[in-house]
Amino acid sequence: MRHVAISRAGERAPLLFALLAFCIALAGCTTIALPQPPPPIQNERYAAIVVDASDGRVLYQVHADQRRFPASLTKMMTVLMLFEALDQGRITKTTAIPVSEYARARPPTKIGFARGGTIDVDTAIRALLIRSANDVASAVAEFLGGSEERFGEMMTARGRELGLRDTVFRNASGLPDSGQVTTARDMAVLALVLRRNYPHHYHYFGNRNFTYAGREIRGHNELLGRVAGVDGLKTGFIRASGFNLATSAMRGGRSVVAVVMGGETAASRNAHMERLIEEFLPFANAGSPGGGARQPMARVGG
Repeated sequence: MRHVAISRAGERAPLLFALLAFCIALAGCTTIALPQPPPPIQNERYAAIVVDASDGRVLYQVHADQRRFPASLTKMMTVLMLFEALDQGRITKTTAIPVSEYARARPPTKIGFARGGTIDVDTAIRALLIRSANDVASAVAEFLGGSEERFGEMMTARGRELGLRDTVFRNASGLPDSGQVTTARDMAVLALVLRRNYPHHYHYFGNRNFTYAGREIRGHNELLGRVAGVDGLKTGFIRASGFNLATSAMRGGRSVVAVVMGGETAASRNAHMERLIEEFLPFANAGSPGGGARQPMARVGG
């Protein structure tokens, strides 16, 4: 099985972005006075946070530091590891990722591969973010880490470097594992890292469908194309987590990242997220003319 080694040299999170993550963590110094927020979802699994993407101010939070199961929000970190490998030149978008028998056997949602199949990196990224394919996630884990267990350790370590203080990854997909935990705050930090560090790859998060083996495969993120300004990121669901969603939205030069965890249904989660965006996006700082909040984020830490 092919194994792409991960090099850590010089890959520390930039100081200024570490300070941003620290500022997000210190909710007492970042939360500002706002109008009465919408009521939280009445669910013991609920957690949520809305962050101004320009400076990391927390605009809304409920149970943001309580541990939850990430479900397929995990795949944001899996994709980040692919982005790093691409940018370091260890792989290209046409590199073929082998799909082992272990990966083929992962439960749905999945692409489905014949024995001995492969998938190129570009399609793998789309399959992870649009289809939320568990077989592809495991194939990527084995390809980059040698085994899924080892890749989970690598994801956790890299997450710590990026400011994910309370997250532990055990697998690349988010399939049920009692030891795989995160917080809404950590998922918001991860979303901000993806926006800031990978603007050249970020378009993947806004895709609503892709074609594989002659089939059009549609995604699960119904806010894309429905809520003005929403440009990505990722949905997630397992029974233990409820319906999760990490969302980025930019409108009128203002930008936020928001995370909702523990929705009872996809529809109710989406409705709650939409209301959070509508309520709090106007309170985000305006970015530079023509650049929105992306430009300040892109400059943090160089």
